[in-house]
Amino acid sequence: MNFFKLLLVITMSIVVTNSIFAQQQILSGKVIDSTTHIPAGGVTVRLTPGNLTDITDENGRFSFKKIPAEAKFITISAVGYQQQSFPLSEFKHGQVINMASRQTQLTDVVITANTGNPYKALSEMDIRMRGVSNSQEVLRIVPGLFIGQHQGGGKAEQIFLRGFDNDHGTDINMSVDGLPINMVSHAHGQGYADSHFIIPETIESTTYQKGMYNAEKGDLAVTGFVNFNTVDAISSNMVKLEGGQYNTYRALAMINLLEKKAGAHNRSWYAASEYRYSDSYFDHAQHFKRFNFFTKYHDQLNEHNWLTLTASSLYSKWDASGQIPEGAVEEGKVGFFGQLDPNEGGVTARTNVNIQLRTTLPNHDIIKNQVYYSRYKFDLFTNFTFFLEDTVNGDEIRQKEARNLFGYNGSYLHESYVGNAKLISEAGINARFDATENSSLSHTINRYTIIAPFKLGDITEFSAGGYVNETLQLNDRFSLNAGLRFDQFYYKYNNKLAEDSTLKGAGVYKANNNVFSPKLNFYYQATEKAQLYLLLGKGFHSNDARVVVVEKGGKTLPAAYGADLGTVLKLSRTLLLNAALWYSYLQKEFVYAGDGGTVEFSGRTRRVGFDFSGRFQPLAALYVDADVNYAHGRSIDDPKGGNYIPLAPVWSSTGGITWQLKNGINGSFRYRYLGDRPANEDYSLTAKGYFVNDLVLNYTKAKFEVGLTINNVFNVRWKETQFETVTRLRGEQPLNGVAFTPGTKFAALAHVSYFFR
Repeated sequence: MNFFKLLLVITMSIVVTNSIFAQQQILSGKVIDSTTHIPAGGVTVRLTPGNLTDITDENGRFSFKKIPAEAKFITISAVGYQQQSFPLSEFKHGQVINMASRQTQLTDVVITANTGNPYKALSEMDIRMRGVSNSQEVLRIVPGLFIGQHQGGGKAEQIFLRGFDNDHGTDINMSVDGLPINMVSHAHGQGYADSHFIIPETIESTTYQKGMYNAEKGDLAVTGFVNFNTVDAISSNMVKLEGGQYNTYRALAMINLLEKKAGAHNRSWYAASEYRYSDSYFDHAQHFKRFNFFTKYHDQLNEHNWLTLTASSLYSKWDASGQIPEGAVEEGKVGFFGQLDPNEGGVTARTNVNIQLRTTLPNHDIIKNQVYYSRYKFDLFTNFTFFLEDTVNGDEIRQKEARNLFGYNGSYLHESYVGNAKLISEAGINARFDATENSSLSHTINRYTIIAPFKLGDITEFSAGGYVNETLQLNDRFSLNAGLRFDQFYYKYNNKLAEDSTLKGAGVYKANNNVFSPKLNFYYQATEKAQLYLLLGKGFHSNDARVVVVEKGGKTLPAAYGADLGTVLKLSRTLLLNAALWYSYLQKEFVYAGDGGTVEFSGRTRRVGFDFSGRFQPLAALYVDADVNYAHGRSIDDPKGGNYIPLAPVWSSTGGITWQLKNGINGSFRYRYLGDRPANEDYSLTAKGYFVNDLVLNYTKAKFEVGLTINNVFNVRWKETQFETVTRLRGEQPLNGVAFTPGTKFAALAHVSYFFR
C-alpha cells in the first residue's frame, strides 16, 4: 500500500472522528508547575468519592464529561508535587491549578487504568528518588535493562533486556526529546545507540515501556523503547567538579541564560557543558576524553504555541584495552586488566539540532511538529581475534563512517466522547533520511595503515512511517487501546569496492521493503489498589542496507510478536508492585555482521519470562527498590541442546536503598546481579555472572553539595562483557573460548557542587 495513501486514510479518519464525536465537556481545567509556570503533563486528577480519574495532557489539561452523583471533591496529585483537593462545588470550569513541588513520596502514586503505560509510576519515582549520577545510570534506570562496556567508555554500551542481547541497540528504540539515538546501517552494528551525548544532570524524566505495544514507536522497538526528557528550565545555576581514582576528572556547568523574570513569561534558556578525562582501571591508560555541550530554549510564543529549541555537541576520544581470552589470563600471558593490542580505541563526534513546536487548537486538540538534524562521525579500531587470520600483521580492523541525519515527527491528538466514554485519537507520521559517506570496514595495522579493505561505500536510507492510535476509556475501570502502524523503507548502497565478496562489482544497488504493525492493549482497574493489563503487538527491527540490497528486500524486516499479562498493585500507601508474564517470538532473518562485513542467517527464536518490580517507602526519607527478571529463550530451528541463545540473560536483578534525610545527608547503596548464561549455542561455554555493589553518599544544602561515589564497593573481580571467540596469540595455535572485558575495580569519585541564582 502506498505510504501517502495510508497517510490520507489516517487524516480522514481523524476528521471524521472530530465531526462525529466532538462535544462540549462539562468540567475541565489546567495544571501548571508553580515554579516554572510550564504545563504539568501526566498529573492524575480524581473525582471522589467514585474515583473517576483523568490524566493531564502535554498542555496540563484535563476534562470530565460525566460527573458521578456521589463526587464531592476534585483531587490533583503527581509524584514530586504537593497534593491538592477542592470541593467540587467551588471548582470553576477552566480553572488553572498551580502545583508546588515537594519531596517525592510513594503515597502520591495513584493506580489508574487511564495512564496507558504500566511503567509510568516506576519511572516517575525512580528518576526522582535515585537520580542519574553518570552516563551509564542513564540506561540503568529501566528495570531489567543491563549494559556492558567493552571499549573503556567511548563506545556505545552493549544492551541486554528481556532475554535479548540487543548488541548496541538492534532491538531497543532509544531517543532523547524525540531525537533518535539509534543509528541505522551503522559501521559497527545495526541500531547503534551511543547515548553519551546526553549530560545526565539535564535529564528530568524517562518514558519507557517494555515490549512492542506502542504504535508511535516503529523501527527497533522490539524489547521496548526509552525516551529521555531533558528539563525545560533549571531552578538554579550549578558548577560541579569531580575527581577520583585512575586520574578521573570531570567538570560540569549549568547556567541560566535569561533573567529570572523571563520565567514569568513562560520563557527559559539554559546551557550545560561537561568535560571528562579518565585513564580508567585497566593496566594500560585509556586516555579517555569527552566533551559535551547542550543548550535548550523553551518559549510560549502565544496562547496556542510552545516552541522548544535544543542543540548539543559531543566529542570523544579514547584508547581501549578491548577483549582478552580467558585462556590467556589463566595461563598468565596477560593480566586480568591487561591488553593484547595497543592500537584499539576510537574517536566519535555528534552534533544535534532539534526544533519542536506544540500547537493547541481552540478545541484543545494538540498538533506537534518536530524537525531534527545530526552530524555524526565515528572511527573505531578493534581486534577481537589478534593473529587468527593474519599471523604476521594481526587482525586489527577499522570501522569508519560520517553521516548526515535528517528527520521529522508530526502528530495530531484529539479528545472526544462516544456517549460517556472518552475517546483519545492520535495520528502521526515519522520520516527519517540517513546519508553516510565512505562507510568502511578495513583490515589495518597501527590503526591507519590499510592492509585490505572489506567494505567501502555510501549508504542512503529513507524511512517513512504513519500510525493511528485510538484509546477508548469506556468507564472508570476499563480502557482499550488499538493502534496500527505502517513503515516503508528505501535503501541505496553505492558500492565503491569492486572486490566486495557479497556484491557483483562496484556500482549502485537499491532495495525497499515495508511492514504493518498492529497493537491491541487492554487495561482494567480491578480496585483502587490494583490494575490488570494485557498487551498484544507486533514489532520489528530493520536491517543494515548492505544486507537488504544483497537479499533484494528479502527476509530483512523480521516481525516480532509479543504479549504481556501484568498487574500494577499498590498494596499500601507506601508499597508499589509491578509484575508481568511476557512472551516474544522473532522471525528468522538475514543479518549484516558489521565486524566481518558478511551476510549471515539468523533463525527463529522464542522467549518467555517474567518481570517483577517492587518499590517500598516505609519512611519519607527512605526508599527501597528491587527488580527481579527471568527469561527463557531458545532458537526454534535448532535441535534441543544446541538451541541456546548466546549471551541471552536468564536471571537478573537490581535494587537498592536510597535515603534523603532532612539534615541534608542523602545517598544510596545498590546492587546489580546478572546470572550465568550461555556463551554459545550448546552451552559448552559459559558467560559468568556477577554481583556488584555501588555506594553514593552526599551532603546537600541550598548552596552546595559534597559527595562520594564508589563503584564496586567490595572490589570483586567481574567480567562486564563476554563473547565466544576463536582467537590466536602470536606464534600460537587457534583457541576457541570466552573473551571478556573486565568490569571496574573499586573506584572512588568525589564531587563538590555549588548552586547559585
